[in-house]
Amino acid sequence: MNPGAGGESPGHSPGASRTVFVSGNFNILHPGHLRLLRFARELGDRLIVGVQSDRIAGSAAHISETLRLDGIASNSFVDEALLIDEPPSAVIERLRPDIVVKGKEHENRSSSEHAALMKYGGQLVFCSGDAVFSSLDLIRMDLAEEDHWISQVPDEYLVRHGIEPANVLRLIENFPNLCVCVVGDLIVDEYITCDPLGMSQEDPTIVVTPIDAQRFVGGAGIVSAHAAGLGARSHFLSVTGDDEARDFAVRELDVGGVKADLLADNTRPTTLKQRYRANGMTLLRVSHVRQAAIDLEQQNQVFEQFNELVSTCQLLVFSDFNYGCLPQSLVDRIAGRARELGLTIAADSQCSSQIGDISRFHGMDLLTPTEHEARLSLRNHEDGLVVLAEKLRVRADARNIILKLGAEGALLHIQSDDQQLHTDRIRELNSSPRDVAGAGDSLLISSAMAMAVGASPWEAAYIGAVAAAVQVSRIGNIPLCATDLTREIR
Repeated sequence: MNPGAGGESPGHSPGASRTVFVSGNFNILHPGHLRLLRFARELGDRLIVGVQSDRIAGSAAHISETLRLDGIASNSFVDEALLIDEPPSAVIERLRPDIVVKGKEHENRSSSEHAALMKYGGQLVFCSGDAVFSSLDLIRMDLAEEDHWISQVPDEYLVRHGIEPANVLRLIENFPNLCVCVVGDLIVDEYITCDPLGMSQEDPTIVVTPIDAQRFVGGAGIVSAHAAGLGARSHFLSVTGDDEARDFAVRELDVGGVKADLLADNTRPTTLKQRYRANGMTLLRVSHVRQAAIDLEQQNQVFEQFNELVSTCQLLVFSDFNYGCLPQSLVDRIAGRARELGLTIAADSQCSSQIGDISRFHGMDLLTPTEHEARLSLRNHEDGLVVLAEKLRVRADARNIILKLGAEGALLHIQSDDQQLHTDRIRELNSSPRDVAGAGDSLLISSAMAMAVGASPWEAAYIGAVAAAVQVSRIGNIPLCATDLTREIR
């Protein structure tokens, strides 16, 4: 102990109750925190812990104030936990604790708490039992990025189609010449990293403690962010809720260079998908969503927004998650206008259940469904992949199809300039994915952008496969950049 003010606390007499106060962010209760709290509790009869609010903590708050406060309140050393939205010195002046405890690392620093204590004779004590590591070191492990992503180079595929790395690199260098418009459903993805505690004693339930939460822009939003990250001028049109998730997405998209025109609808939430993860695996996903089509007035507003910028665009991308932002009438109006002006048009329609029909996007230059999405659209569970791709091409009047096959790579079904049909496979390029969420988004936008700058369908598919390999190497939907791709082209 090292008393900073010295002497007995105000009015203290033998046998009187001592109140001890500790404050901090407490992102995660690591052993250092536990030692400090135990030490503090042993100094008095009552331990009060102040958890700094998100506003006060600022960037040092890596999980929400509610979770941090709950973590402290559940600790057996703590008699009272409170959220503080003011400097600790102000709290001390109001509570007038007998003793304030701080970590040993603060001993040689000036302290406003010390000044507050001196006003009434309180005592400042430094704990020497604090462990020397940060909670931030612990909660970032699962989100660390790898240096290299592609484990397999599709040499035979490159040879078959005469694809030269130098030509591919030149195509990527042309991405900044593009103006891209993405239309579709905005999603916010939240990854909640948890510490697994085991099984409940009452029922067969996995018990975890949340220790970190990170949000990412997803859905059509990340498609537009990928486009901006790859160098294009990117516009994003959507209808969202009028809520905090929308505000988060607007800020993130703006930072990423996306011009987002988002109509706010207070009758629907912005789609939020929460993934609870422990030990590198997703345990549970909770989706906050309203699957209802936007009304006619909103459709007209989105079309007018598109019509104002379409003359400057070279690429239109529909990114559909079947949450209501792309009713058929709106798709047809936008696609029709884009065709009038000669834009490259691509579409993806993702579905996790029995909702979705990729074939409703008629006349696209590129469709990128999964096998499941293609079979669902055609109600076809019998035909082989090539027959399936051809039936989808005919029904949707599509020129090129990349049929995504997960760990098996992709089947390419291509219509050449002379109307001949060609089929090939490109294998999956990352054999050790960390998070497959977002693979399809990155493939869609990168392959579509490649086609818009003059790539052959085979070159476009290769660029898309590289983008997907990069994306699945990371946790969360993180926007691609051109260097992510160029470093893997070899």
